[in-house]
Amino acid sequence: MFTGIVSDIGEIESLKPVAQGQLHRLRIACGYDRAGIADGASIACNGVCLTVVASGVADGKTWFDVDAAAETLSLTTAKHWAVGTRLNLERALKIGDELGGHIVAGHADGIAVILGREDLPDMARFELNTTRELARFVAPKGSITLDGVSLTVNTVKDTAFSVLIIPHTLNVTTLSSWRAGSEVNIEVDLMARYAARLTEMK
Repeated sequence: MFTGIVSDIGEIESLKPVAQGQLHRLRIACGYDRAGIADGASIACNGVCLTVVASGVADGKTWFDVDAAAETLSLTTAKHWAVGTRLNLERALKIGDELGGHIVAGHADGIAVILGREDLPDMARFELNTTRELARFVAPKGSITLDGVSLTVNTVKDTAFSVLIIPHTLNVTTLSSWRAGSEVNIEVDLMARYAARLTEMK
């Protein structure tokens, strides 16, 4: 489990398709302490929970390897990742950690497309669109995870919604690079999903 509070920005150093391209082995450079990364650890990469299969230090920089499987490649923006792609990183939540965002599973539900960007003094407002299936879980003032970042939904109109990004978030995540047409990973709020399921079963 995660909270949607990004703790580092990583960069893909290498990408190797394996298993007839059904699996991508990624090496990601980061600022984490190598001693704190164990094989089998979970790290959210742009909102996608991936399992560490190896780690080390090279040229004074920590790196870790993860595998992005076929389902991840088909459902998320991982299919577009390449060497040099920068990723929002978050370590798995530990019991007793501060829950600064909201409960995030790291299981991206799909992709949202940025329709437009409005730059404000030190902030940015983004309008995004997603599928009708996912849009039913998006509500004004509700929580949503975009590229691994816990955000509050501002407005909703049909399948489109908007978020306002504060200066701190722009500075410590990759969201400052978002542009119209960009695709981002979306994970809807777990509480909204459960509420919808309860309604369906009535």
